[in-house]
Amino acid sequence: MSRIGRKPVGIPEKVSVDIKDGIIYVKGPKGELSWNWPDRVKVSVNDGVVSVERSGDTKLEKALHGLARSIISNMVAGVSQGYQKVLDIVGVGYRAQVSGGKIVLSLGYSHPVEFLLPDGIKASVDQKQTQITLTGIDKQQIGQVAASLKSLRLPDAYKGKGIRYSGERLKLKVGKAGKK
Repeated sequence: MSRIGRKPVGIPEKVSVDIKDGIIYVKGPKGELSWNWPDRVKVSVNDGVVSVERSGDTKLEKALHGLARSIISNMVAGVSQGYQKVLDIVGVGYRAQVSGGKIVLSLGYSHPVEFLLPDGIKASVDQKQTQITLTGIDKQQIGQVAASLKSLRLPDAYKGKGIRYSGERLKLKVGKAGKK
């Protein structure tokens, strides 16, 4: 069996989990999430614990077993604690501002770049305007928004200028050697 899929998901006190018509609803103090799990796995709630079981032993069913358990665990953690992703902006003149439901970025282009935030995602910028903090309850959505922001200006291979995840280490290339 899948080691991850076998582990039960504990439900915290302020979180409620309901199953109706093949959809799991997780509601907590931060918000509410729902997910339609695959037909090849069975999800049940007993005594404050969510357990996931698979119907067979094919490679696909084994993969879906662990996937379903991980997604449900992320939903429970998201509605109880929430998720956060931090991005650093590196470069002279590179900065960000949050205005309403969008982030306005100056990334060295001839124009400012506007990025619309999806529903459920909040952003804040530090005092220096070089660090963006994304918060929300859906782990997948936070990761997708962070990846989309990073793709607006990927870190340069020589100087490292661009948008990167906080704590990400880059291996910079050595510049061209001068003539001798």
